[in-house]
Amino acid sequence: MAASKKKLKKKKVATKKKVVRRVVKKAAKKKVVKKKVTRRVVRKVHPRDRKKTKLDLIRHQGNPILAPQGENHWEARAAFNPTALLVDGKIHILYRAIGADDRSVIGYAASSDGFHIDKRLPHPVYLDIRMPKAGYEIQIPYSSGGGTNGGSEDPRVTLIGDRVYMIYTAFDGWGSLRLDLTSIRLDNFLNHVWKWKSPVHISPPGEIHKNWTLFPEKIGGKFAILHSIVPNIGIAYFDNLDELDGESFIKSSFLGGGRKGEWDNRMRGVGPAPIKTKHGWLVLYHAMDKNDPNRYKLGAMLLDLADPNNILYRSNQPILEPDEWYENQGFKSGVVYSCGAVVKDSKLIVYYGGADTVACAAVADLDIFLRELMRTGKTKLKRNVHR
Repeated sequence: MAASKKKLKKKKVATKKKVVRRVVKKAAKKKVVKKKVTRRVVRKVHPRDRKKTKLDLIRHQGNPILAPQGENHWEARAAFNPTALLVDGKIHILYRAIGADDRSVIGYAASSDGFHIDKRLPHPVYLDIRMPKAGYEIQIPYSSGGGTNGGSEDPRVTLIGDRVYMIYTAFDGWGSLRLDLTSIRLDNFLNHVWKWKSPVHISPPGEIHKNWTLFPEKIGGKFAILHSIVPNIGIAYFDNLDELDGESFIKSSFLGGGRKGEWDNRMRGVGPAPIKTKHGWLVLYHAMDKNDPNRYKLGAMLLDLADPNNILYRSNQPILEPDEWYENQGFKSGVVYSCGAVVKDSKLIVYYGGADTVACAAVADLDIFLRELMRTGKTKLKRNVHR
């Protein structure tokens, strides 16, 4: 009897110890869980995951608005990098085309609403026939959009008075890359009589420059060509554009770089011709981010109307990024590249090339866009006082 009581007492003690161990284990688990829950996990937001804002351009649902046409040999491979001109409510589009011969020419299309193409000519409207290879012993390291046989690339048009001016990249396919200027009378342009003035080189020999454009009106009584936005705004002024005779060239100080720690830490150059607004000259530009490499993006800035060397506001984010299939499936993935923009019915319509292959359009309400740009824009670039 005494032995059985002793056994029962030992059993109770063992059970009590087990219960205590379970309680201790549970408490320990709770502490571990509590530590895990309260630990702060910081995840860096990828640029592509950011929330959309009023600065983001809205793509046209029917993009691309222009694509290569196999039946036309001169644009069988690509139809991209469009520039645009608004005249009497109609939008005229000039675009870079590449055909089976791998040469770049300029094509024409027109739209009444800015998005749907009403007319598209079956032949090129501009071709730079100069292909001077003599005197160049070494091929320059340049390839743009696949046009390895040279030609006329990336046009930017501006209407001043009764004349349409066009600046474009002239590549001879081997050792010379220059920015050229030509023009045509507005009535000839509208009637498709393509009597362009003989082009002249406006950039120096032996240098690679792109992305130059002409302001759509005189500033201080002078024609103004915007040729650089980094490290400072670079503008060349002329009493008459005939001063650019093929022997006198614009010296540009493009040095690359960008805003440290911002999305545009690698600047590429100006996009379309500046657009005059009541708040300043609206300038769109191309840039890249070292943290999101190999992707061209668009940004925006406002320049002072009287002194466009002075930057008033600059976008704190891209306004367009290459996220759609037509901006990634083509000759070069991850590219949105704009050469043209117009304002129609209070809407900013931006025309751009996608993947160096097709032409697209995106839109924003101009007033809302400008208000957001001024509300959030940063102005940390140095002012360039030289003209």
